[in-house]
Amino acid sequence: MNAVLSGGGTAGHINPALALAEELERRGWRIYFAGTPKGVEARLVPLAGIEFKAFEASGFDRAHPKTAITGIRKIMKSTKEARAWFDEICPDVVVGFGGYVSIPVARAAEAAGIPVVLHEQNSVMGMANKYLAPKAQAVCLTYAHAAEDLKHNGRVFVTGNPVRRSVIEADRGEGRARYGIADDELALLIFGGSLGARHINQAVCAMKEKLLSSPKLRIVHITGPKELQSVQEALALTEEEKRRWQVFGYEDQMGLALAAADLILSRAGASSLAEIAALAIPALLVPFPFATKDHQRFNAQAYVEAGCAYMVSDDEVEGEAFRELLCTLIEDGEARERMHTQALAQQGASAAQRFADVVVAVADGVPIPLDALQ
Repeated sequence: MNAVLSGGGTAGHINPALALAEELERRGWRIYFAGTPKGVEARLVPLAGIEFKAFEASGFDRAHPKTAITGIRKIMKSTKEARAWFDEICPDVVVGFGGYVSIPVARAAEAAGIPVVLHEQNSVMGMANKYLAPKAQAVCLTYAHAAEDLKHNGRVFVTGNPVRRSVIEADRGEGRARYGIADDELALLIFGGSLGARHINQAVCAMKEKLLSSPKLRIVHITGPKELQSVQEALALTEEEKRRWQVFGYEDQMGLALAAADLILSRAGASSLAEIAALAIPALLVPFPFATKDHQRFNAQAYVEAGCAYMVSDDEVEGEAFRELLCTLIEDGEARERMHTQALAQQGASAAQRFADVVVAVADGVPIPLDALQ
């Protein structure tokens, strides 16, 4: 069986696609990926050993109407090219993960009679998925809230957001050894997504004295590449303090960083939250306030309502509420244990298997083994 996965624009679209690819390959499928020539997918997908095909696609700027004409022309050209490609590789199903490139790929599939499955990572439907959903054979969601933008009619399923096996199977002992964290120490992981989060960085730097007053607390702080120098200067750590508060601009072994952590302070992007949930790690979430349609807040809210995390708004990170919640997470072991238990109940680690079950059923033309949202 052959599947074409398509998505682009951000790692939030690509990471769950790679997680699905791993699961389908484990089941004996051959995977192809359709993305943009200059997007992050053009680098990440070949690194994962998956055949990559590039198609031009772009959005438009409402302030410049001519960009809409350019965008439409690209989509029409790429749709034709994708249709010809399908004649060569004969896919059994096409799976779209969002991003403009998924539009011509899914439209080409529709024209060829190939079934289409979509996956929405966020709690608010993205433009491409919302546009393609009416003709898709199945729409899989991370959060039930996203279904408010859709007509259910038996085709909408909550599968969760797939996470790659390198994260799910990361070894805690190896992660703790990487950062020199002892078994009896408490590890706080701080990160703000691939680019970092300046406001979070500033807030925790201001709490340096308080945080280092906890003798068993160890901090792994991933600032984002552009923030590294300013954070190092703000903290001005002594050599002894550096042993307890390690600062990195970027971490290419996030699976090990997550596996080592007892608690997390982070943004609430789709991929980050999926990884936190898959490992059932207690967290304090600070949604990025300028995300499209405020989707990070909705992402975080769903996780908080399930009892798995605390949340504070970005404009409160310099206030007492933020400091109190972070200190509570550090000091209250029972609260962390409750969050861990509730997170385990969400079954985030099995999202890739559930999503793959839907994709396989659609490709085979058999009933999907999940309850539809009604």
